[in-house]
Amino acid sequence: MEMMIFIGIVVAIIAGIIFMYNKLVTLRNSVRSSWSDIDVQLKKRFNLVPALVETVKAYAKHESEVFDKVATARSQAMQSGTPGEKGRSENVFRETLKSLFAVAEAYPELKANENFMSLQKQFKAIEDDIESARRYYNAVVRDYNTSTETFPSVLIASNFGFKPEEFFELDSPEQRQPIRPDFS
Repeated sequence: MEMMIFIGIVVAIIAGIIFMYNKLVTLRNSVRSSWSDIDVQLKKRFNLVPALVETVKAYAKHESEVFDKVATARSQAMQSGTPGEKGRSENVFRETLKSLFAVAEAYPELKANENFMSLQKQFKAIEDDIESARRYYNAVVRDYNTSTETFPSVLIASNFGFKPEEFFELDSPEQRQPIRPDFS
């Protein structure tokens, strides 16, 4: 009888370990998947920026410094890897995009251009998608990190190499808001 109780306890402990391990794997995979969603949205925006710059250039040829800054910031943002690096480079990129939209605001004929208006709509939609993906990613990271840091799953996490993940954070509350290029 004692042997059966002992075997039952051992089986329960092993089942608990397997359950916690599988939960951590599921959460880690959710983090990776949700980061991939952010990455896709950022790439869409990165791909839209050259068309936007070219359209603005047609009306504001003498603003080459702004265009160079946007190109440099875009390149750096595209090359960053981890969520923390991406967040820092995104802060710089977002500021340079704001300067591009400020230039565009000074040209009424540009604001009326159909191509520019179409790009503006696409940009707004992508910004909304990025914001949604960022919120979802950060929620998944919070859940994963909580699981890797709370007892008893912390024992499994530390023994099987589950490390906390970085949040995708922007520096200030203003930068957390999507860029809204609205010239109407």
